[in-house]
Formats: sequence, structure tokens, C-alpha cells
Amino acid sequence: MNDSLKTYKAKRNFSITPEPAEGGDLGGEALKFVIQKHWASRLHYDFRLELDGVMMSWAVPKGPSYDTHDKRMAVHVEDHPISYNDFEGTIPAKQYGAGKVIIWDKGIWRPLDDPHKGLAAGNLKFELTGHKMHGRWVLVRMKGKGEKQEPWLLIKEKDDHARPAEEFSVVDEMPDSVKALPMPGGPHAAATPRDAAKGAAAKAKPSQAEAPKAALPDSLSPQLATLVDAPPPSPEEWLFEIKFDGYRLLARVDGKDIRLLTRNGNDWTHKLQPLRAALEKMKLPTGWYDGEIVVHNDEGRPDFGLLQNAFDEANPGDIVYFLFDIPFHNGRDLRDVLLEERRAILQDIMNKRATDTVRFSAALDATPQEMVAAACRMGLEGIIGKRRDSRYTSRRGGTWIKLKCGQRQEFVIGGYTDPQGSRSGFGSLLLGTYDADGKLQYAGNVGTGFNAATLADVKAKMDKLATDKNPFAPSREIDKKAHWLKPTLVAEVSFGEWTRSGSIRHSVFQGLRKDKKASAITRELPAHLTEEKTVEPTLQGKLPASLKVTNPDRVIDKQSGATKISLVRYYALVGDLMLPHLKGRPVSLVRAPAGVGGELFFQKHAEINKLPGVKQLKQALDPEHPPMLEVSTEQGLLSAAQWNVVELHTQNANATSYEKPNRMIFDLDPGKGVTWAQVQEAAQLMHAFLDHLGLPAFLKTSGGKGLHVVVPIKPGYGWDDVKAFSQAIVAHMAQNIPERFVLKSGPSNRIGKIFIDYLRNGRGSTTACAWSARARPGMGISVPVTWEELGELRGGDHWTVATVHTRLDVGNTPWDDYAKAAKGLAPAMKLLGFKPGAD
Repeated sequence: MNDSLKTYKAKRNFSITPEPAEGGDLGGEALKFVIQKHWASRLHYDFRLELDGVMMSWAVPKGPSYDTHDKRMAVHVEDHPISYNDFEGTIPAKQYGAGKVIIWDKGIWRPLDDPHKGLAAGNLKFELTGHKMHGRWVLVRMKGKGEKQEPWLLIKEKDDHARPAEEFSVVDEMPDSVKALPMPGGPHAAATPRDAAKGAAAKAKPSQAEAPKAALPDSLSPQLATLVDAPPPSPEEWLFEIKFDGYRLLARVDGKDIRLLTRNGNDWTHKLQPLRAALEKMKLPTGWYDGEIVVHNDEGRPDFGLLQNAFDEANPGDIVYFLFDIPFHNGRDLRDVLLEERRAILQDIMNKRATDTVRFSAALDATPQEMVAAACRMGLEGIIGKRRDSRYTSRRGGTWIKLKCGQRQEFVIGGYTDPQGSRSGFGSLLLGTYDADGKLQYAGNVGTGFNAATLADVKAKMDKLATDKNPFAPSREIDKKAHWLKPTLVAEVSFGEWTRSGSIRHSVFQGLRKDKKASAITRELPAHLTEEKTVEPTLQGKLPASLKVTNPDRVIDKQSGATKISLVRYYALVGDLMLPHLKGRPVSLVRAPAGVGGELFFQKHAEINKLPGVKQLKQALDPEHPPMLEVSTEQGLLSAAQWNVVELHTQNANATSYEKPNRMIFDLDPGKGVTWAQVQEAAQLMHAFLDHLGLPAFLKTSGGKGLHVVVPIKPGYGWDDVKAFSQAIVAHMAQNIPERFVLKSGPSNRIGKIFIDYLRNGRGSTTACAWSARARPGMGISVPVTWEELGELRGGDHWTVATVHTRLDVGNTPWDDYAKAAKGLAPAMKLLGFKPGAD
């Protein structure tokens, strides 16, 4: 172990944290750098440079700046192993550095002088070639004042890449992970990024003859596939195979020394003696072989239940082993060899030795859409796609993908219910998945898919894990009569869909997983693949050259120090997220020419000749007044910001069907003396009552003191009926919980109580749009959130213009189901006893 890693290892418990303990491939002639965006107790950026077999590391609280006048604090911290370059994930709570980590940038660094002399002198100059970081930089050591960790400064040197801060902020405008992107080329890379990436990839992937010689490692972690929502855009660059319904298995073959290991490194050789014997008889070359074991049913399809029985009945003779990769072969490390060539090597081996028990997993020859459709018709689980030019990496990545016929994944069993009627054993299993904070979140139950044998077997295993403690995070959905279990068992379950509340529907038990740890089970969300050229980071938020911002340095908020140009750049940054909430709706613009604290001007109508991108609605929505406005493009959003617009408010109906609103909004407005915890409780009560009425409810912060509860509805009633019904809902809440809610507005009426503002549902009334900034000290913003996040919010202004970059990678995801969630109001009106049209 490198001595400089002692501090790194001493601070971490590697049985808990997913961070690597040591190891990693050296960069060869090219020295690597990585910058990791780290949401610990405070967001910061970990800047790491490879030197002498480790990653020297500095913590940069504000992240790098391309402005040569910005001197960013960089605290020198302990060296990290080379393997940390690939780390992206969540460090569990109560561990050192707890929080989310993404690879914000990566690439190559070149010292401009002797790096050892530069470090000793406290003046390290270097050049970076990354996805986001380019050009010359310098790290300068400051004179310390007795700090335990050395303070340095990270400064951009003057070159063609330098840019003023008011024009460009790399951390705000390029916030996302680059882990899925290839390593950038060197400073003399090819002319285009795509060609450079391909050229670098080709040089990095030797042929078998050029693959480095290597002793056969004692252990190996497999490459894992990522679930995606659609086939890749360039299917000709991929190979596709059947997705086997079985167990992943690695075979380490060294003459007669043959070991069979699961994906987690568990040695199952003793459980699979017939398979081991078959492999020995084949006299395979020394190497590591990767594949999947299955058992076929009478129709020749892999059957996970039969595979379970093969183990449970101690009769694994029917198991078939499909091989699809060979990361080590005949004393050479093939992990950097192209996938196509690795498979050619494996196929050549199997052509001479394949048996009924050990077979080669052949590639499929059709379009991915046709292959998925065929797999579904045959009752298979789906297909696997692998990039032809990919290397073998011991982690989950975007170069191996899975396309499933239906939804299916593993769940942790946290309890069960009693059987009903003649059924024995148990009624249903209570399922959960772990979230980013290590909490087991309830995900629903499964009560079908069992026969008498599996009921008895699963019940016997559960009896050994009985406990009085509920392992799930608090949830009102769980059956109070449940029997709790220590969260150890893992079930594989197929299901129809996830509900908006996070539970599965139409679930069917497939079997217990013995090859996966319960602590590793999380909700599997499909990613979306894009063309390589479209996943390159772009200057999101970059201001168009045609936009002229007057008085850009004028401070508009004294509390945060925000300037006019920072507000314009904020709207450029969130434009893509905000436009779906603006399009089609009449908008009111709240101007603050004198800044936050000055006089505000609410404008529903305006001359638009100096507001490119802002348009007047053609529909005569308010015949006695000029046309209303719509902001439906990023250009319009930026024009409004240049015109000193701070807030954008929208109405509850689209212009095309203006007389029938398509949403209701309840603004929880706390009075004097109301704590934030009471606002959170009020939101939960509001949510529960709307759920009782059968109405969907979505949540967002207000950007101010309270919260907005938004109910999408089908446009069937007019403004008066919708407003009156929303008032009836609020009246019911105030009547039944008078200690918390009040029906009348006005500061004197709501001291110590919350006014649920239903007046925003009237004709012409507006509410701050999602992602709108607020003209209040600190400049909070209105952000869509999930109900599960409510307890984590610190206030209605949890995010501000200055901190929004910590939320951009979540974006509108909490409201993904909004468009299809709308319900008609008639059933809810009937349940509440409300009669539309009544005076």
C-alpha cells in the first residue's frame, strides 16, 4: 500500500462505504485528473491530480472559475487511490464525507514545470484537457495560520480559454456528470470531439497480441448492465444477446483449479459440482470466463423458478452455463481489448469445446426493436446490448444496457402479512428498496406467484429473521398487523408499474435471490441513451450574442449580492426546465426595476416590440383589456429578465381552453408564529385530504415562506365552480382542524395558523411558476419536489438563485407523472357534498 494512502484508509470503513480501498490503473504516459462534485455537509468540488501512483486532492468549495481574477480556495486533503477516478455514488450517512458524489469532469493534466518542485515551492502550474476544464491553471499555496490542512488557491491562467465570471460560470452552466463520456483526447487531439474520442478509444484498446501480460487475478468483479428506456440511437454500433433469466456466474479456470463465483464474489463451486466437472472436461484455456446460469423449462425457455428448484433440491444437473465474455485469457489481460475481439476469442474456444451444459451466448441478428418484440412473444425477459468497441469494466456503465419486456427487479423483504382463507404460510411479502440515505423505503407487496412448496420454504426462512422492529422508513401505507423481519432476504418480483406514491402494482413473485446483498437493492430507474455527439457537455445557460444586458453589474438583492446579470444567467440556466410550465398559459410579469425591496410592477399586458420571444395571445381572453402575454421560448424568458422581470406567474388555464381551468392550486401561507415543521405537517394533511377525495396532488416550494400544492384536473368546469370547490375544500380543512387552518385571509386572522389560499383559483388570478425566482431577500425559487422530500426541506426558499445548481440534475423529475395524472372533479365534488352552479 502506498504510504500516502494511510490517512485515506484510516478515515473510512470500507465494509460500509462504497468508496474503493485502493488500486486502479495508472494513466501511463498521460497523467489523469478528475473533479468530483460532492454533496457532503456542504457542496464542494474535489479536484484530483494523478502523481506518483496516487491522486493528490484538494477540496474546492465554490468549484473552479474561468475568470483569471477569481482565486478559488482549495484545501489540500489526503491523497486518494487511482481507483477513486471511477467512483460515483453515495457515501452512506455517518461515514466520512457522507453524501452524493458524481464525476463532474475528467481528463488529462500536463505539468508545465517539474511537478515535485512546483509542489514544494507552493506554485504548481499545469494544463488541463477535460470535457469542461481546458487550458492553463495554477495552484498556489497560501501562508497558513495553523490550519490542519494546507490552504491553496486554484486560479485560471490567462489564455484563450479564460472568460469573465459575469459571462460564464462553468459550475452553473455545466452541472452534470461526465462519467458515461469517454476520456478526452490529449492537447493535440483530432479536429472533432467525436473523432478524437474514437481515436483515443482505438489507441486505448489493444488487440489480443498487444494486450498486457498478467497473472490470473484471484478475484474479479463483473461488468453490469444499465436499464434503459429505449434502444440506442446507433444500433449498428452495438451487439445484442438474449437476457437470460438466471444467475450471473464467473468461472476462474487455471488448469484443474476451477472456481465458480457469483457477481458478489461468493464461491458456489461446492453447489455446482456437475458444472465444475463439465468445465474441467472441456480443458478450457486459463482465464476468467463470464456468463449466466439458467434452467430451461419444457418449452426451452430459461425459467428462474426452475433454477431455484435446482438449488433447493440439491440437483443442479439441469443447469446450463451460457458464456458471453472472457476478460482474461492465456496469461493476458483482455479487459482493454474491443468487445468484438474478446467475443471472437471466446467463440473460437467454444467452437471446439461447447457442450449441452456449457454454451456460447450468440449475438442476435435483427433490429433491437424486433429483438425485444420477439423476446416478449417468447416469454423471455428481454435483451442485452453491448457496445462493440467497449472495454470490460468491473462496474455498471452505459456501454452494457438491458431492454426489458416488462418491469422486474429485486426487492428487500421487510415483513409479511397473515394468510387468508385456506392459504398457509403467509399472505403477502412486504417489499422495499434502499434510498440514497440508506433508508429502506416501502415499495408495496407481492402475494401471487407462490405454490405450496415456495410458501413453506420462504416462511421457514422468514421465521429465522423475525423481529419486533419495523425496518421500513415511516409510511402510512404499511399494514399495521404486519410481522417484521430483519431486512436480509431478497426477492425477485415482476410487476406492471410503479404508482406515483412509489409502490408497485400487479406484482408476481419470481423467486429468492441468493447472489445479491440486501443492502445493495435500490429502485432501478431506466436511463436514456443519446447519440455520442449529443451527450457531450454543452454550454447550457450561455447567453446569446444578440442579448444586450443593460446595467449588468447592478446589485438587485443586497442579501445574496445577486446582480442583474446573475439573474439573467439564472433564467438561461433553467430555461429548459421552466418552459414546460409556461407554454400555453397566460403569464403575469413581476418587474422590480429598483431591485428586491423596491416597488414591484405586475403586468398582464405589455407592448412586446422590445421583448423578442414574448408574444401577445391571439385569443380575446379579456375583451375589455389588451391581449394577455405568453412566454414560450428561452429568448422570451431572457428578454423579460433583461426588462427587470424577477418573477413570472401563470394562470390556471391554457389559452386555448381558457374558460375551463385545468388545475387548482392551494398556497399554504403561514401566519406569524407558525413554525416550518407546522407548514410541513399542514402540507401532509392537505395531501391526505386530497387523496381521500381521489385527487392527485403535486408539491413545489413557493420560493417564499410556504408551499404550493398543485392539483391537475380535467377541464370540465368553469372558473366560478372550480374556485368555489377549492374554497369548500379549504373550509372543510379549517372546520375540522381549526387549531391549524383558517379560512379567512389577512394577517390578523392567521396568527399562529395557516391560510390555505384558494383565491388563486379565480379567473385571472396567478401563482409563481415553477422555477421562477422570487423578489424577496435571498431570491428563493419555486422548485418541484416529491412528497418524500418534504421532510428534508428547510423552508419554502430551500433553493435560491445562488444554489439552484445543486438541483438541476433532478429538474422536473418529481413531476414526471403530472401530465397523465389529471382527474375530473365530479366524483370529488360528490364526495364532499359540493353542488356546482350553486350560489
